[in-house]
Amino acid sequence: MPHTNYAYQLRDIKFQMKEWLDMEKLLSMPDYAEMFEADDLDSFLDLNYSICKDVLCPANGEADEIGWKYDPSDVEHAVSSTPAMQEAFHAVVDNGIGMQFGNRDGSCAYTDMKMPLAWYAPILEMQSAASAGLVMNWCITQGATTVIQFEADKKYQDLYLPNMYAGVWGGTMCLTEPNAGSEVGNCATKCWPTETPGKYKVKGNKIFITSGDSDVFTNIIHLVLAKTPDALPGTAGLSLLMVPKFWVEDDGTMSGWNDVTTVGIEHKMGIHGSVTCSLAFGENDNCYGWMVGEGPVDGKGKGIAQMFNMMNEERLNTGEFALGVIGAAYYAALEHARIRVQGRKVGAPKGDFTQVRIIEHPDVRRMLMFQKSMLEAGRALLYSTYYAVDMSHEAPDAETRKEYHDIFMIQNPLCKAFTSDMAWRVTEQCIQTHGGYGFIEEYPGAQLARDTKIHSLWEGTNFMQAQDFTGRKFTMDGGEPFKKWVGAIEEFVATKKIDALAPAWAMMEKGMAAFKHILAMDAEWKAAKHKEMTDLFATHMLHAGASIYCAKCLLEQAVLANAKLAELGEDHFDANFYKSKMATATFYAMNMMPDEVFGCEAMMEAADRTAFDMDEALFDC
Repeated sequence: MPHTNYAYQLRDIKFQMKEWLDMEKLLSMPDYAEMFEADDLDSFLDLNYSICKDVLCPANGEADEIGWKYDPSDVEHAVSSTPAMQEAFHAVVDNGIGMQFGNRDGSCAYTDMKMPLAWYAPILEMQSAASAGLVMNWCITQGATTVIQFEADKKYQDLYLPNMYAGVWGGTMCLTEPNAGSEVGNCATKCWPTETPGKYKVKGNKIFITSGDSDVFTNIIHLVLAKTPDALPGTAGLSLLMVPKFWVEDDGTMSGWNDVTTVGIEHKMGIHGSVTCSLAFGENDNCYGWMVGEGPVDGKGKGIAQMFNMMNEERLNTGEFALGVIGAAYYAALEHARIRVQGRKVGAPKGDFTQVRIIEHPDVRRMLMFQKSMLEAGRALLYSTYYAVDMSHEAPDAETRKEYHDIFMIQNPLCKAFTSDMAWRVTEQCIQTHGGYGFIEEYPGAQLARDTKIHSLWEGTNFMQAQDFTGRKFTMDGGEPFKKWVGAIEEFVATKKIDALAPAWAMMEKGMAAFKHILAMDAEWKAAKHKEMTDLFATHMLHAGASIYCAKCLLEQAVLANAKLAELGEDHFDANFYKSKMATATFYAMNMMPDEVFGCEAMMEAADRTAFDMDEALFDC
């Protein structure tokens, strides 16, 4: 049975968004100052919760068990969904909590309002927790609107964006081909200029295209990477085109099918509520698109740089999708642990065979705290990064905008890779908490595990994120932004200690020293030109960096919780929540962070090269 019971909680979401993050600062920016107050977020969250509980999560049953259907006989409308899936789509989009968050235009030319992107983080988390597949039906369009808004000529913004934000038209990103996966520069799709400036003829095939066809949209604007005849090799030669499924005239009317054919849909391990298509552009030599921005010069295109506007945001969103699965898994495990009676209480006297709920067993509690602390740590990592994206656009001065942009750049690979890696581990812990029932499809853990595996593969596999983190992010702008990022964590550890968290703080101090040692060892390898060593340990270093940052965030929240608890008193209705924040931060700093940081340090000190040096033939033995 698919995951259809929405047992989510909002208190920590509201705490992190409104008590921990400086939301008043963000909302004082000109585009928001007269539009929102911090408490307005509650109405969005409450509305989103109701839709997730009453519409999205129940529709997840049809989405997982039935999913999308493909009919090759109808070339213009080859893909169809179920009634419940369509109801879920319209419930989100019609209430303004879907692709509308993609609008960054303060003039509100294309939507009723511009909303903080930071508010989209918990919205997406909750929606993914309800159905990790269905959420893709509007989210990928939101990413496409970002590229069009920032990179396309105003003519095409006016032509496409109103219908895309309204959920009438969809959008995609078309990068992957059979021989161009992570190595996207191998792209074989071609485009040729026509007599009309900016208009190109397109021919090629793309695979693994999320929402590449759909009956919830009347049209889809595909963002297609392609190469002109004189294109340079590799990614330098890539251009980006807007290719409508149905051609759009200058007055906004659709005039006919644009020779974009869905040649198949993938039968996936999970996220059955999201349709993944193989597309053929120009099978009948009648497919056309508009160049995004200026065309290539001397064979050098701007496509990959333009597409990264979408990819960077989608990497952040992918982390949020994974976080939603973490939340759904934790709450499912918690519910089961509270009602499943099995086994004697630890330390029960001899002859006492009283059975207890499994939440009373030490190892079940360890597994629940693993899940709970990762949920709250993931929120801190992702929410603070979405906040940084907002401030990188909204801050009044260039220096501040750059500081926040640097934070986004450094933390983005952590958001995508660490959260999705940990989502796989959390779903495993959810299944384990359920015992044998976890292995049965009638319980939610199985679907959640199937759904979240894609998150470590999407938008650049997690090793690519680790390479980015330990490569470009360590060294950008001469390494100064990364030094500043590490320095902020170090300063917090040195100056904000409180007695109530003394044991956790002592562990954090050791963790900070170990992380700096990790960075020093990596610097030595790089100086000695041992890139293979950095690559061997890149994933471990990414996990260490994410863990030390998450521990810092949770301890920062625990300091705030301690102060609130002292202010409100033990009898206050919120006292247990603030005690929970302190307990979660302590567990994370004492258990989760050491596992990643000290383990990475020990492995790097040993500098074992076996995996790299071993003869390939030995893998067969």
